Amino acid sequence: MYSAIPVPQVNWEKKTMRWTLIFLPLVGVVIGAIQWIWFMFCRHFDANMLFFAVGATLIPLCISGGIHLDGLCDTCDALCSFGDREKRLAILKDPHVGAFGPMWISAFFLLECGCFAQIYAKSALFPVVLCGFALARTMGGRKVVASPCAKDSGLAHIFAENSDKKMVSCVLCAEFIIILLLFIWLTGHVLTAAVLAVLLIAWYGIHERLSIRTFGGITGDLAGFCISISELLCLVVAAVGGLVL
Repeated sequence: MYSAIPVPQVNWEKKTMRWTLIFLPLVGVVIGAIQWIWFMFCRHFDANMLFFAVGATLIPLCISGGIHLDGLCDTCDALCSFGDREKRLAILKDPHVGAFGPMWISAFFLLECGCFAQIYAKSALFPVVLCGFALARTMGGRKVVASPCAKDSGLAHIFAENSDKKMVSCVLCAEFIIILLLFIWLTGHVLTAAVLAVLLIAWYGIHERLSIRTFGGITGDLAGFCISISELLCLVVAAVGGLVL
């Protein structure tokens, strides 16, 4: 569902979906592992930073299948419409893409590519990137089970209603903390981990207000938007932090 990785299929029912979102960060772990392999490959052959950056930008897209970027694109279309709540929700549901979605997703890819290029040149905080893909998914998964749904249909509603909300929320919070502690253990950059945590938690709160005030709750597209921007924040921290260090 949340990646392009072939896995055994099961029927969608409450029994099989109860714990699904707990494993969403595993997709981020796979992306992080492949990013590390790509980084080492490019270092070994002394590849150009643009070559690395383009490949690193495409890896999450290839592994995830673009499902979260679809949410990013649709959400940008809805926000830039400046319509009322009903119009924005209708835009999220519309399978057609508007003008603003492609513009903002292009800007998103450009910023990602630029950050990856800078990280390749100053790679002290590259572990932030490797951890960031899993961190972003802990936030997106918790958003689905901890926030009210904007409508009584759609993927977010299906997953929320069929999840053990309290337990899934607690486990995802624990995974978030474990990943941050793992980053500190691997690198010793306690201050960077603290800054990253503050930024991500602040973004979580901003997204919560945005979801409730603008859309009336969470949707699958808004969860994808949250994950995509969280990944980007991790990249920006790694790029800027690498310059400082």
